Amino acid sequence: MTDELSRILSKRDVFVLALGAMIGWGWIVQTGYFIDKSGVNGAISAFVLGGFMVGVVSLIYGELASAMPVVGGEHAYSMRALGPAGSFACTWAIIFGYVSVVAFEAVALPSALAYIVPGFNVFQLWTVAGQPVYATWVLTGVVGSIVVTYLNYRGVRPAAQFQAILALIITVSGVTLLLGALFNGGSPSSPPFANAGIEGVFTVAIMTPFMFVGFDVIPQAAGEADVSPKTLGGLIVLSVACAATFYIAVIWAAGQVASGTTLVESSLPAATAMEIAFNSKIIGRIMALAGLAGILTSWNGFVLGASRAIYALAESNMLPDSLGTIHSEYSTPSTAIVLVGALAALAPLFGKQMLVWIVNAGGLGMVTAWFLVVVSFLTLRYRNAELNRPFKLPAGYIVGGLGLVLTVFFIGLYLPGSPSALTWPYEWAIVGIWCLLGAVLLAIAGGLPTQREADAHMSVPDLDE
Repeated sequence: MTDELSRILSKRDVFVLALGAMIGWGWIVQTGYFIDKSGVNGAISAFVLGGFMVGVVSLIYGELASAMPVVGGEHAYSMRALGPAGSFACTWAIIFGYVSVVAFEAVALPSALAYIVPGFNVFQLWTVAGQPVYATWVLTGVVGSIVVTYLNYRGVRPAAQFQAILALIITVSGVTLLLGALFNGGSPSSPPFANAGIEGVFTVAIMTPFMFVGFDVIPQAAGEADVSPKTLGGLIVLSVACAATFYIAVIWAAGQVASGTTLVESSLPAATAMEIAFNSKIIGRIMALAGLAGILTSWNGFVLGASRAIYALAESNMLPDSLGTIHSEYSTPSTAIVLVGALAALAPLFGKQMLVWIVNAGGLGMVTAWFLVVVSFLTLRYRNAELNRPFKLPAGYIVGGLGLVLTVFFIGLYLPGSPSALTWPYEWAIVGIWCLLGAVLLAIAGGLPTQREADAHMSVPDLDE
């Protein structure tokens, strides 16, 4: 019986896991909202701002991942720098972000099918925030959760191969939309900033962490990557640069062919933009089908990332022991994978409105975790200067200080008093429920371990060779 994960992921596997997780479904369903809220220029400005913040954080991740290429990324960094309490807060926050993406995809899948299949919405069960919830939505989301969970349960290599195929389909779809805008588009038909000014930019900016999250799947899977530590760090930064370019190009292209008002009225704005660009409903439907690939890449990548982070916490005795179980045949954290799948299966019960709630609430978890990683980076630079860092940043303290300022700024965008603050009660309720769940599971595990007990379960390899 194996009791550890296997290092079988290649450079390509690692890269497409991250890129596919980042450029999944969000751009298909949210592009119209971005342009309607802040205009083409405003949406692009928001993604430049968000991309810059995430780019700085990815550099920091790159150095830390090269120094500690072990499963559970953030958990290892924050444990070494901040101790058990800081590590639990950081890792539980990033798990929240990952699970929010997985739950988002469980709602996005029936949303996509409703666009593609006429009469898909059948047998209304109830309403949530005025939005109807259909039996077909719930059934589709639950079945999708079972399929993606099973794929990850069976092993990391099949999941990575599946990711590579789907990431290629998404990239081709985005490039096709860009070509359609270049040859058939006009000038932007929405006001450059949608008459919303800086408030509109910030409204979109708080959603960008959710769109960019995925690069940190690489540190989560580092314990299964057959890649040099230095290359691992570089792949993190490269994946963010590619995702930022992709998002900005898609927003520009959609804005060239339709107004924000037109796009926001569509359930799948990117598909509508493609339909208008090529004056073909068939091509629009093809884009919607490609969007299904986007749902599955994000879903797949974040089931992998969330389960590895849960496994790392269980290995450190911060979650129940059963969540640290490694499957004897498939070498996967099987119980953790099943837990993530079960949580995702609950999301379709809340209908389409859950999409916006999850994006915003999950974004706060992601940025909080990134803030704690930056703090860990600066702490380790000061306290463990001798730590071997194959991907070492020049001017590390300056980069770390910039990352600190940017992550604090983004956290502030979610808090009361900000024009883009989380809404009460729904979004704050999601945050509160997640915190309560973490406290309950920590109590079941016996509470926080001492530093010595936690260190006994941390296995950072010697990189001085």
